Amino acid sequence: MRKDFAMFTFLLWLVLFVLCWPLALLALVLYPIVWLLLLPFRILGIAVDGVLGLLRAVFTLPAR
Repeated sequence: MRKDFAMFTFLLWLVLFVLCWPLALLALVLYPIVWLLLLPFRILGIAVDGVLGLLRAVFTLPAR
């Protein structure tokens, strides 16, 4: 599934490169910067998911 998504993304970028190459190059340069800016939010989401999973386990433990 992940390999198919990567191929689709690459083909979409090639179409963008043919239609408007400056925008495609800008997207290529900005992608790592945006990824680095969003990384703390992904880590925060993983931490919140872990805490909520722990709380769910603690509250459903007496029911088992």
